[in-house]
Amino acid sequence: MYTHDDTIVAPATASGGALSVIRLSGERAVEIADRLFRGRKPLAESRPATVRYGLICDGERIVDDVVATLFRAPNSYTGEDSVEFSCHGSQYITSEIIRLAVEAGARLATAGEFTSRAFLAGRIDLSQAEAVADMIAADSQAAHAMASTQLRGGYSSELNSLRADLLRLTSLLELELDFSEEDVTFADRAQLRQTMGEIGRHISRLKESFQLGNAIREGVAVAIIGAPNAGKSTLLNRLLGENRAMVSEIAGTTRDTIEERMNIDGVVFRFIDTAGLHETSDRLEQMGIERTKEALERAQIVVVLNDGLNAVPKVSLSENQRLIEVANKMDLRQGESIADGVISISALTGEGVEELLRAIRSAVDTRSLYAGDSIVSSARHREALHHAGEALNRAIEALDSDLPTDLLSEDIRQVLHHIGCITGDITSDEILQSIFSKFCIGK
Repeated sequence: MYTHDDTIVAPATASGGALSVIRLSGERAVEIADRLFRGRKPLAESRPATVRYGLICDGERIVDDVVATLFRAPNSYTGEDSVEFSCHGSQYITSEIIRLAVEAGARLATAGEFTSRAFLAGRIDLSQAEAVADMIAADSQAAHAMASTQLRGGYSSELNSLRADLLRLTSLLELELDFSEEDVTFADRAQLRQTMGEIGRHISRLKESFQLGNAIREGVAVAIIGAPNAGKSTLLNRLLGENRAMVSEIAGTTRDTIEERMNIDGVVFRFIDTAGLHETSDRLEQMGIERTKEALERAQIVVVLNDGLNAVPKVSLSENQRLIEVANKMDLRQGESIADGVISISALTGEGVEELLRAIRSAVDTRSLYAGDSIVSSARHREALHHAGEALNRAIEALDSDLPTDLLSEDIRQVLHHIGCITGDITSDEILQSIFSKFCIGK
């Protein structure tokens, strides 16, 4: 997969559209393209970054009229010579052009191979390569903004700045080791401690941003809980504008969690309708209540419905979860006073639901995201930052305890290693295979 000695081909667009783009990349890309393409002049004689109209031919048979775009190394996505054919979106036409390219000497690309070549050619780093997949999968404005910042290199720049500071520190410490017999000090310990503290704060901020980044990437989980018949399913249907959940006056109608997605002001929320929380001997209801508790644990936002008739379930939330208290069925509770901070709604009529949606949206602060701040959305990155933070803490403890320079230097090298794993400065074939195997073919 990770060789540059052959030329690869694949459709770069999904099937079923009006147009299809077929991408060739590699040392023989232009030569192979010219075996299929008939234009005013061969692509090999065209200037780089030019677009040519012509025909794709199989001998004397015309397959399709196309537009060919020529890129020359290193100024292409992959850093190699590349040609892209824009043809009609027929699956037959697409497969015929690919067949002809393969017969002319190309090889079918594997998943993510174009992007892996871009990484290996130094066109992008590993975090930017992962952002390509996130950009393709982005289903909201927030997810797009997060992937865009990472793809443009903002996240990489911050990490590279941290690595530069660490490299400067470790180089001074290595000098001390080289002159250990002369008992000289090149790294001022007070300044070293201050710099390491600043780096630690950067790592902590990035690691803490994972909560927002992962929620934006996967969808913010909102658990709707309450007693049986509190109106949870009616609220879900009202939010979605369709009868997704079954509604009945019979308590315990909902016995399993129902999950649906909704975009609110550029952020995707995953609303989870749950079984009513109450004491029961019914085995099926007990199973539903257990799933409700599981949904409650993984939710970022918990909406607790009180219908004024049944006891409100008591929930214990973590410091990272947001609680929104809602008084439902206000169409039947005229004149009833509601406590401050509680949102009054009628899921049946829609009264107050817009206010509830605003409260749910405001629970996710995306100001830093839209300002272009680096946000961690990958579990792999979070794990690497966690290990980097642990190594940095060991280095700070070693410095505070006046431990030997070689021990201090080794801990800082570990920090460098873990940060380098994010950007790809330090990596392995196993990591690359794991990342790029998740891409679609043609990317």
